[in-house]
Amino acid sequence: MRTESYLALDSVGLHSVAYREWGDPDNPRVVVCVHGLTRNARDFDVLAEALSAERRVVCVDMAGRGDSDWLVRKEDYGYPLYVADAVALLARLTAPVRVPGSPVRLSPIIDWVGTSMGGIIGMMVAARGKSPIRRLVLNDVGPFISKEALARIGDYVGRDPRFDSLEQFEDHLRVIHAPFGPLTPEQWKRLALHSHRRFEDGRIGFRYDPAIALPFKSAEPRDVDLWPVWDQIRCPTLVLRGELSDVVSRETAREMQVRGAAPRLIEFPGIGHAPMLMSPEQIAPVREFLLAP
Repeated sequence: MRTESYLALDSVGLHSVAYREWGDPDNPRVVVCVHGLTRNARDFDVLAEALSAERRVVCVDMAGRGDSDWLVRKEDYGYPLYVADAVALLARLTAPVRVPGSPVRLSPIIDWVGTSMGGIIGMMVAARGKSPIRRLVLNDVGPFISKEALARIGDYVGRDPRFDSLEQFEDHLRVIHAPFGPLTPEQWKRLALHSHRRFEDGRIGFRYDPAIALPFKSAEPRDVDLWPVWDQIRCPTLVLRGELSDVVSRETAREMQVRGAAPRLIEFPGIGHAPMLMSPEQIAPVREFLLAP
């Protein structure tokens, strides 16, 4: 695993966007993984390792999360900036790569795996003309999200609680992220390890800028309707859904299957929002889809 970064533009200057890279850096087949609203690139460690023998895997920390910079102008947090940062990353990744032992250079092929927010960013990019995305995996997200689901997320995002120990922080994660499903103790420890930061006073808190919640706090929750975006997507698409998800309803998932990319749908029982792609049964269909000819 290697850590890289690049500079991207915001309304008052530049900010650094970090990503972690797995596999052969000269492999022209690239999988880009983008996390959910309050999460970070390390959520994809297990999936990236499972794909790294056959693919170059790039897992990005969106602005305000993980190792990426927090924005100076907090109002910039939102999809226009996230999509612009994603396009800057794709421009970097689609530069032709060399073929070892040969003067030939190949243009990379890009696949996208996005959880929740990362899936929305993927949809917005895939719907554009000349999008480089060849295959798209949407993890528990779709073109319609109810205001009730957004209100639930907004209830905890942006809070900045502090804890005296990593164990207390993990206990908190288990409560607010209970919809992730029945993770193992080792998986919860992994999430806690990569989701926290330690402050100068020694206490522990979240590894994201609380100001990412501004879009939730600045207006009353309302339904998100991206059906016009969805209808423009034509690349092969796989939709993963937690059986108990409130973010992508069963009705939305069914309608997705007959519109736009008309994707394959897989549901995971006993899980809400969102499957964490850390178990063999969740990773297997993603591998199968992405490694298909």
